[in-house]
Amino acid sequence: MFISTGECGALLVDGPALRIGQVAEGDSGLSVKAVRFYCDEGLISAVSRTQGVYRLFHSAVVNEFALILSLRAMDVPLPELKRILDGRRSGFCKGSVLKTSIQDRIESINARMSELELMCAELSGLLGSWKNCGGVKPF
Repeated sequence: MFISTGECGALLVDGPALRIGQVAEGDSGLSVKAVRFYCDEGLISAVSRTQGVYRLFHSAVVNEFALILSLRAMDVPLPELKRILDGRRSGFCKGSVLKTSIQDRIESINARMSELELMCAELSGLLGSWKNCGGVKPF
């Protein structure tokens, strides 16, 4: 059994710690560089380091990466993602935070879709009015 305190002081108890390569090679779908990036951004924390200064992670980090990848696929910004993860880790139900975040994202997507539909209509109009000159320049 592995018992340690994380970089933020949280007590973690579970199976063996995972090295960064094991996290990346597993089901996380991330590269070692991406794991380092999310760690450096404060989204995840290493629970400790080896004598060779390798980062060691709690096995639950694989589940957190699944959530990170899902939310990043929806273009959730890093600060919002951090807020969601922090709420999840606190152990208190913060469903309203996630629900509000999802509603905001839906509104943002709908606004962007409206913009793209207008752009598409303008481009279609431009294309429809295009006169084919057959490659010959008129004098």
